[in-house]
Amino acid sequence: MIPKKPIPPRKTTVARRTPRKAKKPVHRTMPVWLRNVLVIIIVFGFSTTFYYFFIRPYAYRWKPCYGMKEYGICMPCCYDVHGIDISHYQGEIDWPQLLQSRLTDFPIEFIFMKATEGGDLADDAFVQNFTEAGNHGFIRGAYHFFSPKTDPLKQADFFIRTVKLAPGDLPPVLDVEVTGKKTTKELQQSIKRWLDRVEAHYGVKPILYTSYKFKTRYLNDSIFDTYPYWIAHYYVDSVKYEGKWHFWQHTDVGSVPGIGEDVDLNVFNGSLDELKKMTLQ
Repeated sequence: MIPKKPIPPRKTTVARRTPRKAKKPVHRTMPVWLRNVLVIIIVFGFSTTFYYFFIRPYAYRWKPCYGMKEYGICMPCCYDVHGIDISHYQGEIDWPQLLQSRLTDFPIEFIFMKATEGGDLADDAFVQNFTEAGNHGFIRGAYHFFSPKTDPLKQADFFIRTVKLAPGDLPPVLDVEVTGKKTTKELQQSIKRWLDRVEAHYGVKPILYTSYKFKTRYLNDSIFDTYPYWIAHYYVDSVKYEGKWHFWQHTDVGSVPGIGEDVDLNVFNGSLDELKKMTLQ
């Protein structure tokens, strides 16, 4: 018997997989129109911010001055009585030099000084400023910066303890600039409580300081129309507030001899005799 030849094992053919080609990453490009819109928005936002914070506050320096210039600015027309308001921000004041403003065409006649803020913050320079202003013959006044989040009676009592007004001084001033997230009614009630307490103590209606926009938005109520107003409105030729006002703070970048920092400049809407009649008797 002839032996059979062994049958060789079959070679298993492994099918070779064709390597897949790697997918090329898809680079999505921003549409040209969208890119242009974003560029415009960014440029506009930057330009607006730059103008608001760096150009607008000083634009008056580049405006033609058709009136008279003093204290580094073009002075508003047709007001005879001028003044300033100061706080610790102005630093130490050279009072004899400040008195030299009396020799200019726009002599400083009155000075408001920050006395208190909130329920327990006294201005570090108030006592010295208030004393020196009186010693150098300026008509002086004191103001309180109102904090809506603090009890108004606590604020009023703090102001009363700090400020000792004398005959010849201007009525006390309430500086209202923020709402403290209170409703208009809540804010008005709080302000009125401060005013009533202070009026009862000094025997004279306090002056209300605020911007003309704040006045029309939050204090547009007849109960506040009986108070003298000190309106803040900068970089304009005239006050836009249409109601009755006594003082106008027309700039915050005045340059006054004897004071190293910028100063708020003000005018009184009347004569010097009328200003003196407003003072405590």
